[in-house]
Amino acid sequence: MADITYCWTNEGWLYVASIMDLYTRKIVGWKADSRMTKDLVIEALEQAYHREKPAKGVLHHSDRGSQYASKEYQEKLKQYKMIGSMSRKGCCYDNACIESFHSVIKRELIHLENFKTRLGQSDRYGST
Repeated sequence: MADITYCWTNEGWLYVASIMDLYTRKIVGWKADSRMTKDLVIEALEQAYHREKPAKGVLHHSDRGSQYASKEYQEKLKQYKMIGSMSRKGCCYDNACIESFHSVIKRELIHLENFKTRLGQSDRYGST
């Protein structure tokens, strides 16, 4: 499963693309950047593929975001011999597992911090 989330920093938004192995619930690929582009999700996919070396025919599910629907992303899925799947229009429940993961990260980490930079420097513990 693949999705993008975001968090606010004093430098602006930080976007994080994550790919989860639904069987193990392990994050197998991720990428963070200041822009929410197709390159962001492609780099997360490449990382996941090279780390996990999935067998031919693995199902890859995402929402209908333009990044995932892009020609380049779809070509990368074909190159990796993955079967692309997308959520039904307007149905966030189809991607619930990764949405839930992002919700926990936000609730238990991101919303408890004031990040000064996109690199993760925070005001917590008196850091400057």
